[in-house]
Amino acid sequence: MRTLTNISAVPYSTFRFDVTLSTVHEFNSVSELHSFTAKTAPVVLGEGSNTIFLQDLTAPVCRFVAKSKTLTELGADHVLVHVEAGHSWHQLVSWAVEQQLWGIENLALIPGSVGAAPVQNIGAYGVELADSCLYVDFYHWQQRKVQRIAAGRCQFGYRDSVFKHALAGKGVIVAVGFCLSKQSNPVLGYNGLDQLPADATINTIFEQVVAVRSSKLPDPAVLANCGSFFKNPVIALQHYTVLKSKYADMPGFSQPDNTVKIPAAWLIEQQGFKGKHYGEVGCYKLQPLVIVNEGAGTAAQLEQLVTAVQQQVLSAYNIQLEVEVRMLNDAGQPVR
Repeated sequence: MRTLTNISAVPYSTFRFDVTLSTVHEFNSVSELHSFTAKTAPVVLGEGSNTIFLQDLTAPVCRFVAKSKTLTELGADHVLVHVEAGHSWHQLVSWAVEQQLWGIENLALIPGSVGAAPVQNIGAYGVELADSCLYVDFYHWQQRKVQRIAAGRCQFGYRDSVFKHALAGKGVIVAVGFCLSKQSNPVLGYNGLDQLPADATINTIFEQVVAVRSSKLPDPAVLANCGSFFKNPVIALQHYTVLKSKYADMPGFSQPDNTVKIPAAWLIEQQGFKGKHYGEVGCYKLQPLVIVNEGAGTAAQLEQLVTAVQQQVLSAYNIQLEVEVRMLNDAGQPVR
């Protein structure tokens, strides 16, 4: 275990607000977790690609950084890949593509760690983590042991899981198990991939996803951001029908439960926020769903922008945008 004290949060959040973290504990094994005690519940952190520290943080930060992976055959057509939480998500996807193992290629170039992926149930281009997840290994602070939680009990939903609710603050994810296929299984229905041939190779799909994402999303290493800032809202069909009669070009995607998912980027852009800044914090010029920090942004500027976006979208469409990014106060508690 490594412990760091009174350090800048810049390396620990891709939004890079320059506040101070009082304590950061980095663990390389479950045995090191066994020896850890804290007076207050720690903030669990992966690579910081979905977390913004708004103030100097007094709560301890916990990072499980072990990153090994093992592969086990599951019959003739599938494999189990057991991956420790500290492994880079994109590196895992790249490795799977190299091995010609299908299931997560559409999730290329999503920043963050494997351990953070189940919390958000990350998804892109018609695929979610839940589609290939078999289980999540979760270390409980109070029980002092690892529990293997089957995917069916993780309560996966759109950008949601049990780790954001009943298990929030109760422990840390230490590993994830994935079932990947040796057989071709392309998912090409999403805009950006729908022009590929039905028999597209896994390498072609991976390269296309990387190209599309790179063309419209800023690299967090170059321009500070946490990716998509708001969830795509899901509204009742009746609500959508009324809105569609007023806004003929409003896109919508029907859901199995007779609701409709609306692209938040469209709502935000229609309200004039694309490229708009409050100080050094603003909506990205190519993708307004992404909020960027141009370098010296402040928490006040971010709050001002987020509030303005939410209020104008609510006023125009009666849709409440929900923040997807975790914004934390000095005690490590979410502010939205």
